[in-house]
Amino acid sequence: MTGTGQPAAKGLLPVGSVAPAFRLRTPAGAPLSLASLRGKTVLLELFATWCPHCTAEAPHLKAMYAKLPHDRYAFVSVNADSEDAASVLAYHIWFGLPFPALLDPGTDPGTFHKAGSPGPVSKQYKVKLYPTFYVIDPAGKVAWSANGEQPDALLLQELRQASRAA
Repeated sequence: MTGTGQPAAKGLLPVGSVAPAFRLRTPAGAPLSLASLRGKTVLLELFATWCPHCTAEAPHLKAMYAKLPHDRYAFVSVNADSEDAASVLAYHIWFGLPFPALLDPGTDPGTFHKAGSPGPVSKQYKVKLYPTFYVIDPAGKVAWSANGEQPDALLLQELRQASRAA
């Protein structure tokens, strides 16, 4: 169970485990590591541009991010099916997402029209469904995880709880 009484997502990293480290690049080539976000509560979304559930979540994530203090919270989207930089950048621009998108290249690149293979980070985070969410506490531990679309109120609750627990 999570701290909110919700059942933990099956097959994902267990609550309390150390979130796997990563250093990936944005579509523009800028590096970003999970370690650079230590001290903040992180909402990690693993997504695909062709995923209708990811598309449905995008405007909600944008609005939620705008309401949270950025000195305490960070949102990061990792493209989990090896799509190219242009596709991921276009997706983020289309939805006006103000937080970074990262590329996780695997062996079989996905496109807007077909799924690709997961990259190494997506494998570490055990992505099987899109979107996959993790809340990572300021100490770098998994505080919550889930697959699929999530209610805004639940995401906010899990983010705030992980922030307070640190």
